[in-house]
Amino acid sequence: MANGDSLEDAVLLLRRAIALDPKFVLAYADLASLLCRLERADEAISLLDEAIENHPHEVWPFSIKAAVLSTERRAEEALLAHEAVVARAPNVTVPWINYAHALKTVGRTEQAVAAYRKSLEFDSSNGSAWWGLANLRTVRLGAGDVAVMQQALKSGTRDPLQQVQLQFALGKALGDLGDYEQSFRHYEEANRLRGTVVPYDPTRTSEFVQQCEAVFTSEFYASRNSQGCDADDVIFIVGMPRSGSTLVEQILASHPMIEGAGELFELRNLADTIARKSSKSASLPDAIVQLNTNDPRFLGESYLRSSRRHRHTDRPFFTDKMPANWQLVPFIHLILPNAKIIDVRRPLPPCCLSSFATYFNGQTSFPTKLKDLAGYYGDYVRLMSHMDAVLPGRVHRVDYENLVEDVETETRRLLAYLGLPFDPACLHFDKNPRAVHTPSAQQVREPINRDGLDRWRNYEPWLAPALRG
Repeated sequence: MANGDSLEDAVLLLRRAIALDPKFVLAYADLASLLCRLERADEAISLLDEAIENHPHEVWPFSIKAAVLSTERRAEEALLAHEAVVARAPNVTVPWINYAHALKTVGRTEQAVAAYRKSLEFDSSNGSAWWGLANLRTVRLGAGDVAVMQQALKSGTRDPLQQVQLQFALGKALGDLGDYEQSFRHYEEANRLRGTVVPYDPTRTSEFVQQCEAVFTSEFYASRNSQGCDADDVIFIVGMPRSGSTLVEQILASHPMIEGAGELFELRNLADTIARKSSKSASLPDAIVQLNTNDPRFLGESYLRSSRRHRHTDRPFFTDKMPANWQLVPFIHLILPNAKIIDVRRPLPPCCLSSFATYFNGQTSFPTKLKDLAGYYGDYVRLMSHMDAVLPGRVHRVDYENLVEDVETETRRLLAYLGLPFDPACLHFDKNPRAVHTPSAQQVREPINRDGLDRWRNYEPWLAPALRG
């Protein structure tokens, strides 16, 4: 792993390259990315603003700036940069797709639909655009859309992820039209193809949970009492994907004392750093055991310092809504023992179907078979049950279906756990204008409803046998 000095050397070399060739686009992109990695995003933006000033009619400096701002979750600024890109490249597919993503993030759904449709005028077989439309969730695709996507699949595309996205979009469209069997078959094919691109090994997750059960005992925590950072301003929201975690964050982010920071990678980055620095054969639980007495406090402070760049208000508390952090709950308690942890739980069939029907990205290793999804769900429940036994009351569980049925009661329980007063704004979360970066972005901008609770039953004939294994 590169150390701080070598990264600074890389910064100097890239700046020198740009000085020698002011149109060296790759050097600008690499330097901006590196500066963000060093938590110097403002410096990256200044670099790109200078490039824009020197090359006002070029597309690339605006494009790189838009990407940096999007990565840094500066949604409104990113939107302006994307608008500048499409103004300079109005007949190109990808800029319109990126612009549509940005519009979706800030809740401008109708404009996002128009931008996705505009991109399809230039490339009607673009899977990213079709999945972007389907992933708006509240937008229904019609028979004409299905015909175009089916033709795109017949024509073929060399990009396997484009095929994956087309299959997911077709699954959504056919489900909207009530053809649930064909919808399910397209979801199956989408997941099969995705599994060939990003393989998933179910034994690794199960072995990890077994290691956690062996290592993270009551005695382990008793022997390390008070080693962590005592800050109490972060609220972690964990669980399965598509379990309702975005809704819970939106409710909390509507409270005047809580800022919704979205899905942060800081905790996972810390955990990965620990594992890399440990012996080559050590698992993460074993690497955590090897930490020195002062390390947990340092790691907690590092997390807070690194996550600070995602905060844009002076509210005293903030959320970190990364569902996969259920695997890091034992680590959270060690480094931030006063942090709050919320586990959002949804029953197995609807939770697994919703994950099975969602294209997340092209990098994350995640189950692509329903049997493996059920196993992953079981591992998640198993670890959370272990933490309940080791540290009773440490994690607050929110049942998604109970929340939908009685949002006020469950919200009051949640705020009581956080030690915060009830605020009526939490019940009007759909009016919150904050940027939302997850697949549920449009759903949480609508009043709560039961529409999605029983959607899985449309797929039960094919879903239930697969979940039983």
